[in-house]
Amino acid sequence: MLTGNNRAVSETGLDEINKQIIDHLQRDGRMSYATLAKTIGLSEAAVRQRVQRLLDNGLMQIVAVTDPLTLGFARQAMVGLRVNGDLREIADKLASIPEVDYVVICAGRYDLLVELVCTDDAHLLDLLNEKVRTIEGVAAVDTFMYLKLAKQTYAWGTR
Repeated sequence: MLTGNNRAVSETGLDEINKQIIDHLQRDGRMSYATLAKTIGLSEAAVRQRVQRLLDNGLMQIVAVTDPLTLGFARQAMVGLRVNGDLREIADKLASIPEVDYVVICAGRYDLLVELVCTDDAHLLDLLNEKVRTIEGVAAVDTFMYLKLAKQTYAWGTR
């Protein structure tokens, strides 16, 4: 998860070269420093330093994205929560649950949206009943079971 203080792009160190690095790594996170350097027109050392700064400053992550179904996680769900109390505190408690892979504080019908990745329906039921609903401040829970993942991408660029 990328974190920060809602800094403007100009304050984050995203010059055109950093944007190019991010763009290329979003398309191929395994691209070597040598290939990236050649493509962008910098030395390999300069690219390595820039990538490290982007990682250290929390402006990007390089991760392996998997298909949960192929790893034995047959049930995924988005959960809409209406809560009473400090949204950030409740979001932090939800984020500490291992099966939670996405938490967002939002406006509208729900205060929080949470994505759960579970092995099966029994696992989902236990998670909802024993971990999510027991958090103080959770007032209502609506669960949306995933039937099929139609699109998931992380290559939205840097604009």
